[in-house]
Amino acid sequence: MPPPPMPPAPSGPPAPSASGPRAPAPATVLGLRARQWMVVAAALAGCYLTASAAALTGSWALMNREPTNAELRQAALAEVARRWQVWPAGRIFPERVAYSRGGGESEFATRVGIAPQTGCDTAVDQEYALVLRKHGCRAVLRATYTDQLQGVVVTVGVAAFPDQWRADKAFRELPANADPDRSGGVRPTVRAAAFPGTAAARFTDAARQERGTDRGGPYVMLTASGYADGRPAEVTTKKHPARPFVLAPQVARGIAKPLSTQALPDCSSREWRC
Repeated sequence: MPPPPMPPAPSGPPAPSASGPRAPAPATVLGLRARQWMVVAAALAGCYLTASAAALTGSWALMNREPTNAELRQAALAEVARRWQVWPAGRIFPERVAYSRGGGESEFATRVGIAPQTGCDTAVDQEYALVLRKHGCRAVLRATYTDQLQGVVVTVGVAAFPDQWRADKAFRELPANADPDRSGGVRPTVRAAAFPGTAAARFTDAARQERGTDRGGPYVMLTASGYADGRPAEVTTKKHPARPFVLAPQVARGIAKPLSTQALPDCSSREWRC
């Protein structure tokens, strides 16, 4: 009798091996596993925080330290160069300026008006304008004064430059002080500023008799002098023995000194940039 047939083997997945299922290999990026990347990220974050803290500490120390002597000097120079913009016109051109004719007695020149025009081209003659523009002239402020007897008039021009070095170059290139040119009036200089209803009402460019130049810090001082009656320079045949225009350079220096004198820096004030 033949043996009974063997039952068919059950279908389904193959039985696992005795060693068990094999886990998939961990993924790597640039040779580093995820945990290693976490360690690297943590280290970089620590370095970033340390660097940020150091930068903040350095910035705080920089902002709260005392300015150096060089910074204070630079701030003082910058403050002087900005005065033509931030000072009131009446502070730049005081109402009265002392002068002397000699002998120790002082007189006072009186301001009769301040010109509204400040252009470097329009406030001076063309020969002067070329020099001023060449060295960075920013503005020319003008005011007119009369002597104590109101017989002599002087227009003072303040040419403002970015710094004292450019002002000095312009000053050295301007024509030297000179007597009138008898053939056609005074040589090129600052334009006369006349003011109706004052002792300077007749003081026009044709009435300019003498000119002068000086410098104070970043400012070049220009003067044009003449008589209050407006007589033209070409009709004046000789220099007056009493030196009627002696007040002009003194008035210019009286304006230039406070305008160009450096003050002690005050970094808490709006006028200062420390």
